[in-house]
Amino acid sequence: MSLAVRVIPCLDVNDGRVVKGVHFEHLKDAGDPVQLAAEYYRQGADELTFLDVTASSSHRQTMVDVVGRTADQIFIPLTVGGGVRSVEDVDSLLRCGADKVSLNTAAIRDPELIARIADRFGNQVVVLSVDARRQRGEVHTPSGFEVTVMGGRKSTGIDALWWAKRAEELGAGEVLLNSMDADGTQEGFDLEMIEAMRSEVSIPIIASGGAGKAEDFPPAIAAGADAVLAASIFHYGKVSIGEVKDAIRAAGYTVR
Repeated sequence: MSLAVRVIPCLDVNDGRVVKGVHFEHLKDAGDPVQLAAEYYRQGADELTFLDVTASSSHRQTMVDVVGRTADQIFIPLTVGGGVRSVEDVDSLLRCGADKVSLNTAAIRDPELIARIADRFGNQVVVLSVDARRQRGEVHTPSGFEVTVMGGRKSTGIDALWWAKRAEELGAGEVLLNSMDADGTQEGFDLEMIEAMRSEVSIPIIASGGAGKAEDFPPAIAAGADAVLAASIFHYGKVSIGEVKDAIRAAGYTVR
């Protein structure tokens, strides 16, 4: 684990507005991404993640204008994902102010894209986004966790732990592990999934999906997360970044 735990608000963006739903469905408006980014920076966020949640399923690129305006408001690392399909897309986002890019659907289709991006820009730029869920129906994976794509709407049948390990070998610098079962439920992180992923990869894990209160965050760190990410509880003012950091600190962990 890194020396200090990072607390990362996530801005899920659709058509230029921050949205949030449950299991990536029934999306509700949660505000302007630029304004929210500035507020989270003021509150002490360590990083910010910007995900264009329908870019891949709509077959379009991430909105670079919103990324640029967001980057102008903050002076902390910014990760951008959604619709990133090429080295050129990454170059464009980095020029707009992004520090890292998050890959999901495109990396599944072309795993060597991870290596090409890492070779050109460095491993620290590549964040593998894994939207994982427990296997269901006829899908059977060795770990019991399956990768989904298209914002969780499409099954791949790929084992989530195997995929993260493969991505690490190709050059990914971090794993953004989002539990599709827990996403938006505010019932706590999927600790079993985090523990399983920690046993497979040595790169940092960002835990995502399920946070409902400040006390939910320390168990995710205990399970193996190096950073914790949340969206709706921050957007709707249920919990502040300061309260999350206080809870993590009270549990004996170092925060920035």
